[in-house]
Amino acid sequence: MAFPYMEAVVGFMVLMYFFETYLDLRQHAALKLPTLPKTLEGVISQEKFEKSRAYSLDKSYFHFVHEFVTILMDSAILFFGILPWFWKKSGNFLPLVGLNAENEILHTLSFLAGVMIWSQITDLPFSLYSTFVIEARHGFNKQTIWLFFRDLIKGMCLAIVLGPPIVSAIIVIVQKGGPYLAIYLWAFMFVLSLVMMTVYPVLIAPLFNKFTPLPEGELRLKIEKLASSLNFPLKKLFVVDGSTRSSHSNAYMYGFFKNKRIVLYDTLIQQCKNDEEIVAVIAHELGHWKLNHTMYSFIAVQILTFLQFGGYTLVRNSTDLFRSFGFDTQPVLIGLIIFQHTVIPIQHLVSFGLNLVSRSFEFQADAFAKKLGYGSALRAGLVKLQEENLSAMNTDPWYSAYHYSHPPLVERLAAIDEPDKKED
Repeated sequence: MAFPYMEAVVGFMVLMYFFETYLDLRQHAALKLPTLPKTLEGVISQEKFEKSRAYSLDKSYFHFVHEFVTILMDSAILFFGILPWFWKKSGNFLPLVGLNAENEILHTLSFLAGVMIWSQITDLPFSLYSTFVIEARHGFNKQTIWLFFRDLIKGMCLAIVLGPPIVSAIIVIVQKGGPYLAIYLWAFMFVLSLVMMTVYPVLIAPLFNKFTPLPEGELRLKIEKLASSLNFPLKKLFVVDGSTRSSHSNAYMYGFFKNKRIVLYDTLIQQCKNDEEIVAVIAHELGHWKLNHTMYSFIAVQILTFLQFGGYTLVRNSTDLFRSFGFDTQPVLIGLIIFQHTVIPIQHLVSFGLNLVSRSFEFQADAFAKKLGYGSALRAGLVKLQEENLSAMNTDPWYSAYHYSHPPLVERLAAIDEPDKKED
């Protein structure tokens, strides 16, 4: 008797849903606490705390509904054989438009087109509610309904342009890969990731946001001086118009080798009281670069990608696996989808491990900025960002350990303050 892979996958999905819902309930209880953590008393105003609490609770209620609907749909799609039914229907559609249904690439693209339409239909109500109700209610949404749908259409157009050649290449590699399939797939994805990291900020990101050089002035001089002192090869310094969509703020850097760029959200510049706070945030980001965190993360992703493809090559010819999910044939894309579902337990463990590493990196980057003399400014900047973004002030330790890639503000402030206390 064949192993019931599909039933096992659905069972684990439901089990993980109950486990994560338990963590969500713990976090929800923490969010309902009427007082600030002691570390933040006198640091965060009561007004900001109340706004943060209301915002976090709204998002929490929304999350419960969204996750419940998601697990129902995902489980039903697998358990009731909707996946193989949809694959068959997407193949039947091809002759109607004069295309060869026996061509796996065309069949796969037809299937993905249907999946994209379905996902847009099912996700749209949640996206609209999140953006135009929750985000708007708490003063974050700056989008018009026209801008929202314009971004949606642009995203779909990009998927239509970029998706077919990538999917086609993957199918050909799997069909022709032989014993070195995992290496070929990894090499393709490695090159693709490098190309996308190069192309995205130059050609794709400007389709959605406007990037303008940071004007000459004290802030620009301070950032350039900091970058120069660390031998950071800063080539361009941009401000992005994040305020056209949201009041949330951020900063990031990107680029290869000697062509690095730093991007500041205009909301970050508006929210921070002085230039020192912004420079401190940049010092934290440069700490990630100086301490090779970006490189380590990239290497870890490549290793995990190779291991995943290695696992896929071991199971892709398992007829029992495909039959368990209702398939008589073994299409490349379906094999990848099924494999992703079967390794969900491992993915959860890996995700938890990566979060632990990421949190460690954040503490190290904070310490790096502090060592440069930006401890007080970084502390003020983190508090300001927490306030303005209405981030959760109270967090459950179990929920935080499982979900957060960045430590909660309370822990980061304690880490920044701790060396000072020892020195005193």
